[in-house]
Amino acid sequence: MIRTARLLTLLQVLRTYRYPVSGQRLAERLNISLRTLYRDIATLQSQGAEIEGETGIGYVLKPSFFLPPLMFSQTEIEALLLGTQWVSQYGDAPLSKAATDALSKITDVLPARIKNGMNAFALRVGPPMPESLPKENLTILREAIRNQKKIRLDYQSQEGKRSQQIVWPFSIGYFTDGRILVAWREKQRDYCHFNTSRVIAIEILNDIYPRSRDSLFCEWQALQLSKLSRKKGNKAPQKSYKVQHNN
Repeated sequence: MIRTARLLTLLQVLRTYRYPVSGQRLAERLNISLRTLYRDIATLQSQGAEIEGETGIGYVLKPSFFLPPLMFSQTEIEALLLGTQWVSQYGDAPLSKAATDALSKITDVLPARIKNGMNAFALRVGPPMPESLPKENLTILREAIRNQKKIRLDYQSQEGKRSQQIVWPFSIGYFTDGRILVAWREKQRDYCHFNTSRVIAIEILNDIYPRSRDSLFCEWQALQLSKLSRKKGNKAPQKSYKVQHNN
């Protein structure tokens, strides 16, 4: 069996087991040696598959974002490459590195006719971002959003006014000239936009905010659409909350 096909088969076999399965059993199912199995397990783990276990105990594949084999059209590949290039250039430092690594994985499996033309790729991202932005690390904000945790935010406005407040973060907007954190301010009971470059300190609290980030985003989005509609001269119902821009 070709190694690539064998690795994919191993993944599929692991998905059929809810509990750890011995290496011997896996090797028998794939008709390979234990030594080859251990090497294949290590390869899959290095590529991101969350396979837990060890020799003599057994292995189990945890639910994760490890994707099954996919087929893409030429246009879909171009969209993936362009999107990944954008994140590698405009994402904060950890996201930029992750995008670069992902781009490498994508190009490694591209057909030769496409890979050979990568240097002449017609779709490009630009212009270059400001020098200070690549150094930003928004991992702590993404973690708080992912886990729906409240944060204590120490922030300085454009005018130099410093404030500390508890907010519910639920979205980050990535733009070519900066990033904006969108959050619900607990005390003021309104939505607010924070320029991440003006964030002085962040502390993730133990408290999980009571609403889902999806519902917060949908409500905030509806408010933005309502404001846009009013700007165009349409009459839209007023909301009981407001948006404050902290520049």
